[in-house]
Amino acid sequence: MTAADALALDAFRSSLRDHLDWFAARGQKVRFWWRDDDAIEPTDDLERLLDIAKRYSVPVALAVIPKHAKETLAARLETSDEAWVLQHGWQHKNFQRKDLGEKAAELGSRRDLDEITTQLEEGFARLSELFPDRFIPAVVPPWNRIDPGVVRRLEGIGLKSLSTFTWMHPYSLAQVQSHVDIIKWKKNNRFIGWKSAMDRFDLQFMRRRTNPQEPLGILTHHLAHEEGCYTFLEEFLSIAANHPGAAWPALPELFAEEVARAKAIRT
Repeated sequence: MTAADALALDAFRSSLRDHLDWFAARGQKVRFWWRDDDAIEPTDDLERLLDIAKRYSVPVALAVIPKHAKETLAARLETSDEAWVLQHGWQHKNFQRKDLGEKAAELGSRRDLDEITTQLEEGFARLSELFPDRFIPAVVPPWNRIDPGVVRRLEGIGLKSLSTFTWMHPYSLAQVQSHVDIIKWKKNNRFIGWKSAMDRFDLQFMRRRTNPQEPLGILTHHLAHEEGCYTFLEEFLSIAANHPGAAWPALPELFAEEVARAKAIRT
């Protein structure tokens, strides 16, 4: 680690502690949750991620791709109390027009709604069978993009919640969002860096001073991790996992709470 990186890490640690101390001093807690995308089978990287979750006793939601999910993953998660499963679309395939400058999406505007609905139903059934005690009925759209018409079909399938990236969206469905993606997806998929991590958390912590009920979601992709990503998880969780200003709700209860909140707003 360079001297500059060490200074940036120290600044990140100090900023994280200062923010959490602010909430603790007022008898409040930031509610964190952790989502990791693209799981289909046990891998060395997934094992490393699950080990981190276990050592720090924090839950992690694995967004599993139903079409490609293997029984070996189901067997592995039977012995992991920390891991839960969300539905990551159906096959993680892009159907948008890159030649027209459209951003990637599986559940986007260019597809027949009935076809999407049938595939999501099949995915729901497969994950329910593979992970009967681990599956939370929530959809994570591949690339975090979903057409509003698809959203309106989700509850009819049994998918009661939606999780995408960054701000809350004006859909009439319970949402548990992710906010801090730790990977810089351009230039060789690497950790975003301590300065960028600090800035992103600064924004989210300040938002929660006036919006404390919104969970703060950490987003990872174990198949794309390099050492910097794992170093971040260790450093972040060494502070946030047990700080009096932080809470890590059980994921089934967290999603159920957001479903109830959405229902109350609609009625």
